[in-house]
Amino acid sequence: MNLGLEERTAIVCGASAGIGLGVAEALAEEGANVVMLARSQEPLEREAARIGGVAVVGDVTAADDLERLVATAVDRFGGIDILVNNSGGPPRTPAIGLTDEQVEAAVRLLLVSVVRLTGLCLPHLERSTAGRVVNITSSTVKEPVDNLALSNAVRPGVIGWAKSLSRELGPKGITVNSIAPGRIDTERIREVYPDGPTEDDLLAIPLGRLGTTREIGDVVAFLCSDRASYVTGTVVAVDGGLVRGLL
Repeated sequence: MNLGLEERTAIVCGASAGIGLGVAEALAEEGANVVMLARSQEPLEREAARIGGVAVVGDVTAADDLERLVATAVDRFGGIDILVNNSGGPPRTPAIGLTDEQVEAAVRLLLVSVVRLTGLCLPHLERSTAGRVVNITSSTVKEPVDNLALSNAVRPGVIGWAKSLSRELGPKGITVNSIAPGRIDTERIREVYPDGPTEDDLLAIPLGRLGTTREIGDVVAFLCSDRASYVTGTVVAVDGGLVRGLL
């Protein structure tokens, strides 16, 4: 399907592996100019060369790196049409015993970085004819998961911010949506299932399998297209039916 993303410029964070790379691949195959941010230089540069993207080594929690990321996109391509906020998750922890430092680090990683980078991109998104912001979050925004207390606590804040932003940017034609991935086959999920998911683990997922990073990327590409121009302020679950909530 041609989604009409040719020559649109996208920033994708956490793009050297996992979901971020799946998103970058999908956008690049649709003809977008993809500027990819990640901390690990060698895999980032390798994957950027493979899909025809532009690699920017940096950390989403570092303000200077985000400023350099935006400047690179604008210098290379003249503007920004799409922003995909994505990062790794905070450590797996129970709610009891969390320290101030752990909570503050999670807020910087998951919320402050998203607000900061979106603010840097906003003047360019406003000049675009089809500005798009997509946030990669987690199924924890719909159904908390045991031993993911930091994610359970902070990621819903991103959704509240994104909903507010979507209402403010709607009159400018900019859409703001979020993805809530379930159990996706990434390095992080392999930490949970070092020997692979059991039959019982998969039975909890109605589709009976882990999702792929490209399945996330394809949904993001649709949300960034003109075909999704009337979709904003939403949280789209891509989880194989895992979450039992109605909304």
